Amino acid sequence: MERAVTVVILSLVFLASQISCQEAILHVSNGNTEREYCIVHNHSWTPLSQSLEAAVQYPLVNMTSTMLCNNATVFPDVKGKALVVMRGGCDFSQKALLAQSLGATALLLASNKTLITPSANDSEYAKVHIPLALMRYRDFLEAQKVFGENMEVKLYAPPQSKLDPSIAVMLLIAIVTVALGGFWSGACERDRLNGGADGGEGGGNKADSGELFLYSPLKVVIFVAMMCGMLVLMYFFYNVLVYVIIAIFCLASASALFSCLDAVMEKIGCGTLSFSVRNWNLSVRSIILASVCITIAVIWGVYRNEDRWIWILQDLLGIAFCLNFMKTISLSNFKICVILLTLLLVYDVFFVFITPFFTKNGVSIMVQVALGPDASGEKTQGNMVEVPAEPQIPSEKLPVVMRVPRFSAWAQNLCGMQFSILGYGDIIVPGLLVAYCSRFDVWINSRKKIYFVSCCIAYLLGMIMTFAVMLLSGMGQPALLYLVPFTLITSAVVAGCRGEMRQFWAGTTYEVLDSSREPLLPEGRTDRSIDGEKC
Repeated sequence: MERAVTVVILSLVFLASQISCQEAILHVSNGNTEREYCIVHNHSWTPLSQSLEAAVQYPLVNMTSTMLCNNATVFPDVKGKALVVMRGGCDFSQKALLAQSLGATALLLASNKTLITPSANDSEYAKVHIPLALMRYRDFLEAQKVFGENMEVKLYAPPQSKLDPSIAVMLLIAIVTVALGGFWSGACERDRLNGGADGGEGGGNKADSGELFLYSPLKVVIFVAMMCGMLVLMYFFYNVLVYVIIAIFCLASASALFSCLDAVMEKIGCGTLSFSVRNWNLSVRSIILASVCITIAVIWGVYRNEDRWIWILQDLLGIAFCLNFMKTISLSNFKICVILLTLLLVYDVFFVFITPFFTKNGVSIMVQVALGPDASGEKTQGNMVEVPAEPQIPSEKLPVVMRVPRFSAWAQNLCGMQFSILGYGDIIVPGLLVAYCSRFDVWINSRKKIYFVSCCIAYLLGMIMTFAVMLLSGMGQPALLYLVPFTLITSAVVAGCRGEMRQFWAGTTYEVLDSSREPLLPEGRTDRSIDGEKC
């Protein structure tokens, strides 16, 4: 059962994309009152001013009774004015060219549907010389109530720096989680070794610690195949299985948070007051921690679709989940690490880049599962954005990402909050290798933790590379494409330079070691000789 739950969760914690937004602001005034509304535009049409002061003000003419698709209708004088018409009936470029021929200086399309970045054939962009943007029809009706028919409008697009502070926060969350998870795994291994040397039960078998071990290449292949199957099932039965995954996440994250907090309490020496109830041994500390963790998970479950603040709880539960996962799942040797990480890299690339050729809507299976059914509404590339036109019941999304609001856009949330996101899989998968390196440092009695430290540095460099490519390309990146090579190659180079590749490759399994669990050192070799070797 435990292994089945692990497969279900791990199969859902991969790609998360970040899109480059094209939101802008419509400033409406009548001399006394001012309001601002969300609009969506496309830089390929006439660019908008970057500030309110630099924007040109136009009188707004209400023509929402027409879709502006032909010139058979008699139109009022609109020269030097901005038009607002209804969306639909014909292409964006056809509307823009007709408005331009009438002498209009800007065109707004009122929409009852999702606002998408207006696009056209490349040849059409050069023909249009006026700004074009979409706005919510309900926003226009609200403006009419406030201002009547005497509206003056300005269109402007405040610049949003690609290098948002949220990226630094996300990077910090990722590297701290991976480092703590690896350190925790190594500490648990050291405790088992010490317990075994002392003749206690700590150095016993895997059942004692509640950990799961992957030590067979065949089991790894079966494990990844099950993940592929689970992802495909999620693609076809998303609306049902999403609630199952949410329930599993609540239980798993609450348990993980309890495990993390209990370990912290144990480390700082917080005592426990125990008592018995009908032969059940209970402690006050465990009851309090369990109550807190369950409460946090329940609050997240109830308010999971609230954007303003629930991301804090989701990140907290996600960090605890990743930490506990790295501590619980153990890879027995570097060979298993190479097989697992390579297969997951292929899995990630296939379901992101190859499956769009087979799906009806051209959206990859990975993206649609990670972002929910809404991802199939439009084929959104790196320069596209979608904004709901009407208040909607939030669609359920899988809790498989870290989310941090974009701080540069915090004050410009007319179109909705914008987030930088990172999939749990981009933390867990390399984190399993970091955890193995940490345990190997324990096995060879390395005081400097050379494998653990070097693998953490490689992970950090891989994350920096991921964000750099994302910022330069303007599109979300599958982080495993960079993290897996960085961490695997670095670990192999360190082992090769230190002359320990044979031990590092073979590692250890809990089936073949005796109860003493002696470190994997050549006879007579000491810790001093290890620290003395330089790569």
